[in-house]
Amino acid sequence: MNLIIGLVLVFALVFGGFILSGGSMDIVLHALPYEGMIIGGASVGAMIIGNSFSILKGVLRGVVKVVKGPRFKAADYEALLKLMYELARLYRSKGIIALDPHVENPEESEIFKRYPEVMKDKFALDLITESFRMLAMSFESPHETEDLINRKIRKYHKAQMKPADAIHKVADALPAIGIVAAVLGIIKTMGSIDKPPAILGGMIGGALVGTFLGVFLAYCIVAPIHARLEQIDNEEVSFYHVIRDMFVALVASHPPNICVEIGRSAVSPEKRPGFQEMEEIIRNISKAA
Repeated sequence: MNLIIGLVLVFALVFGGFILSGGSMDIVLHALPYEGMIIGGASVGAMIIGNSFSILKGVLRGVVKVVKGPRFKAADYEALLKLMYELARLYRSKGIIALDPHVENPEESEIFKRYPEVMKDKFALDLITESFRMLAMSFESPHETEDLINRKIRKYHKAQMKPADAIHKVADALPAIGIVAAVLGIIKTMGSIDKPPAILGGMIGGALVGTFLGVFLAYCIVAPIHARLEQIDNEEVSFYHVIRDMFVALVASHPPNICVEIGRSAVSPEKRPGFQEMEEIIRNISKAA
């Protein structure tokens, strides 16, 4: 929604201000298809040359993500806290052997099945199961555990940021590509130097549309899309930080309810369940067990 509102404001105020100041859209509209073809074609072509097919698909998914917003909502964080509490509680009460069926086959686990919000994220599911497998192998150093999980998260996050990086490179290149389109327009104008001044003026104006379009697309559309996608990617990684913090707390021998509070503190304030709310949820889970 923010993307749509922003685009409406950008186009309305930029072109509205141009028209109200006495500018004519005739030259802009006449040159726009050709300049847009040059700039758009060069930008898309350069992106295809410089990136793998998986990153290109990630760019498309990233634009969709900018429209929809972050995929993890408050309910997803609550589900994650509940799942981790149940696993921590089972581990503390019955040991790692009792966790084996759940960790080895989460798709068949009654505990995991209760939280489809978490299971739909493959990296989160793998991070949880692999972390508990470390406990089964007596990997019980909190500092080493945190370092290992951090490395996994950083590697995943770096891969997730590649589409945003590709968009950023296009934003950086667009002003120069606009100059390429403008130079081609000037070359065309110089080939018609014998034309009347009015025609030459229109041709020069059309060439300058290329410069305008490159700068406009770079700083008013593509760069803001990159910035928002980067924000979303950085925000979504906090979902995995909750898993890390709760698991490290469990390795450090904290009781499950303390692990939940440590994990809850890693959630951003606007999506974090309240302390009393989380206490009530824990009590309900304990009663149902």
